Amino acid sequence: MSGVTGISNAAEHKPIRVLLFSTLFPHDGEPTLGVFVRNRLNELRKTGKVDATVIAPVPWFPFKNSVFGAYGRAARASLIEEQDGLTVYHPRYLVIPKIGMMLAPHTLAWTGKRALKALLRRGQEFDLIDAHYLFPDAVAAAKLASAVGIPFVATARGSDVSQIGFMAKPKKLILDACAKAEHLIAVSQSLKNLMVNMGVSADKITPLRNGIDATKFERDPNAKTAVCQRFGLDASKPIIVFAGWLIPRKRVDIVIDAVSQLSDAQALIVGDGPLMDTLKSQVATLGLERRVVFVGRVEPEKVSNYFSAADVFCLPSEREGWANVMLEAMACGVPVVARAVDGAVELITEDKAGRLVEGSDAGKYADAITSVINARYDVEEVRAFAQQFDWKSTTDGQLKIFERAVLAKSTSGNESLSKEK
Repeated sequence: MSGVTGISNAAEHKPIRVLLFSTLFPHDGEPTLGVFVRNRLNELRKTGKVDATVIAPVPWFPFKNSVFGAYGRAARASLIEEQDGLTVYHPRYLVIPKIGMMLAPHTLAWTGKRALKALLRRGQEFDLIDAHYLFPDAVAAAKLASAVGIPFVATARGSDVSQIGFMAKPKKLILDACAKAEHLIAVSQSLKNLMVNMGVSADKITPLRNGIDATKFERDPNAKTAVCQRFGLDASKPIIVFAGWLIPRKRVDIVIDAVSQLSDAQALIVGDGPLMDTLKSQVATLGLERRVVFVGRVEPEKVSNYFSAADVFCLPSEREGWANVMLEAMACGVPVVARAVDGAVELITEDKAGRLVEGSDAGKYADAITSVINARYDVEEVRAFAQQFDWKSTTDGQLKIFERAVLAKSTSGNESLSKEK
């Protein structure tokens, strides 16, 4: 396949044929995984300027039982499924837990190449690969793009830079992939700054935040009463909500410790993950069983029910590129208390949306939560603040990047053909 097709598309105003490649994409075994990736792609498709197909590999695992956690859920993923009119392929790749980190880009690339070449044999054509998450996804995508001769663009989303990017061996592979990419997107300015500090050229990175469709996050004034009745909580007392993966960097333990320091506070922990049992033990040790409820995993379209029941949303994560969950809570009129890191610093302002906290001291989070509750934020003002973060500017920026990438590859392809002649 030649980049020449891309310049033809630009000239005739045909849609850019995009292959989205990422392990961060929902599937029927894990419907909440990477929803933000699908949302961004769907907003792009609404323009009519992009046709998309998705290859979203999942780890190979032989057993589907829920006792095996994320691996069991991955095993339940269909090989092919339709999502919002998208065809999504879920080929399997080999993952060796804990010891196979440096193997993952290679097994992912091998699986991706097989899936991509099968599509090409069936007559599909692509102008561009859109990769999400720098390691192992963008590292593998660089190999795919080279194998079929099309450009790729990669998006950095958070811990792929702020955590993995500081590991010597992965960092080397990430920098190599970034050098080969036509362009790079960071979901926040702070993430771009980290990438530049890693050694990536600043001129090659465009910050494009995630957006939100606020119409999907309406505040239900009856939600607090209904949720409290369901879980045996007191609707007259404040409710703190956390939503996300129950993994170490999310620091859900801080939310629980903060509740223990607030005599009348209650908490809803929305989500699932490997720390569930540990966090439940913490709640039991602190005697908070009647004040802290573990809701479990919730379908994306139902999460707003829990945001609407909240007085405060709390996110003490150690690292977050751009946490859309904060915007989703705000769109339901809920102010946020979050750690002062990454995208949170760019999003939260005291007069509009909540409070920022430095560090991991649960007492400081308790104080910030109390401050937010006492401030009595106006629901409609918080919601209006979130609504300004729609998808339009991100979609427009993405289209420009894709168009330039395809045109650049087409031009270089034509120059190569001229030299051959």
